[in-house]
Amino acid sequence: MNVKNCRKCGRIFNHIGGPVICPQCVAKAEEDFQKVKAFIAENPGTNIAATAEACEVEVGQIKQWLREERLTFASLEGSELTCENCGTPILSGRFCDECKKQVANGLADSIKGPEPAAPVKKPAVESGSKMRFLRNR
Repeated sequence: MNVKNCRKCGRIFNHIGGPVICPQCVAKAEEDFQKVKAFIAENPGTNIAATAEACEVEVGQIKQWLREERLTFASLEGSELTCENCGTPILSGRFCDECKKQVANGLADSIKGPEPAAPVKKPAVESGSKMRFLRNR
């Protein structure tokens, strides 16, 4: 058995995999997520701080859900997230659309591998340098 302490509440629980959080804290986080999601749907012009205060959820937790792309705000005014690569304001995730394209193209190029070298033409064989065989009689 892999017994661990919950990082949120300190309870001991049997850890199977994933984040080191007990099932009770996972259920509470999911409840909070649904509450925040409903609040953003009802108040599309809200920002992270107002949402956190209204839903009694930590700002860091809301930002984590935004980075995981579980949540998104309707406008850039509500989101305080920026692209981790170029700093452009984004609604959710870690990167803006342009940086996602660059990363995808870079991965595709690296998977493709180097271009094969052009075949080298062999020089023509001179007629005087041919190999000859002798027959045994």
